[in-house]
Amino acid sequence: MNHEGIYMALQPSIIFISLGLALVVIIWGARRYRIMMRRNRLLQTPVSSEYITLLENNVPLYTRLPKELRETLQGCINHFLDEKVFVGCDGLAINDEIRLVIAANACMLLVNSKMKHFSGFETILVYPDTYIAKNVRYDGLVEVHEHSTRAGESWYRGPIVLSLADVVRGSNNEHDGHNVVLHEFAHKLDEENGVMDGLPVLRESAHYKEWAEVLTREYDEFLERVKRGKNKVIDEYGAVSAPEFFAVATESFFEKSKQMKKRLPELYQQLQTYYGLDPAAW
Repeated sequence: MNHEGIYMALQPSIIFISLGLALVVIIWGARRYRIMMRRNRLLQTPVSSEYITLLENNVPLYTRLPKELRETLQGCINHFLDEKVFVGCDGLAINDEIRLVIAANACMLLVNSKMKHFSGFETILVYPDTYIAKNVRYDGLVEVHEHSTRAGESWYRGPIVLSLADVVRGSNNEHDGHNVVLHEFAHKLDEENGVMDGLPVLRESAHYKEWAEVLTREYDEFLERVKRGKNKVIDEYGAVSAPEFFAVATESFFEKSKQMKKRLPELYQQLQTYYGLDPAAW
């Protein structure tokens, strides 16, 4: 059979495959369109009056927000609650108040961002209180099993784990610089560039150079303050690594904003640019 004959014989199969691929693209496009429309609708819908009361009673950061940002936050909360799956652990029953408090604190990080959702994971595991996590490390050929008590953790490309007691404690006191939800969800922002390294995806490419210079200097000075026992604004847990420094700095940015702006103005400015917010002025 010559080349023309082979082509004629294969033509029906080629047409069938092409039609199949076109159908797949159409279905995928239609699904993406429905998701986008649903997301936009949720982002533009206010929460119920019952939820507003819960926010006012349980999330002081919400009451500090300017009115226009409160409305945006409500839309973010709607989308968050629609997208994320909450799982109670150790017998904890998940209710609307638990879901709302976690969602509201997490969405503070997104309220003035172009991206109004956390991507790359779906599940949030909630324990009643601090929980025991198992760690495995290697010392040469020796496998060492350890246990540690935790208030929360963020698994790379995996779920968020939270202690409800610490969620409530951190949410109710908006001035102590400790908020496990802000901390763990800051890690989720950090990993968006494919690695958790203390460098999230910034708003503008031109911002990376200044961010690297300021954050490197601020981290080195922070380590020195911790070493000398002179640290005041940022939790010393940030000395563990650059990613932890970014997470605890985020906690302080929202909860010790005035202190950070006064004592660490350059760090505050970088976080203000990144989050698009000025909580010291709220």
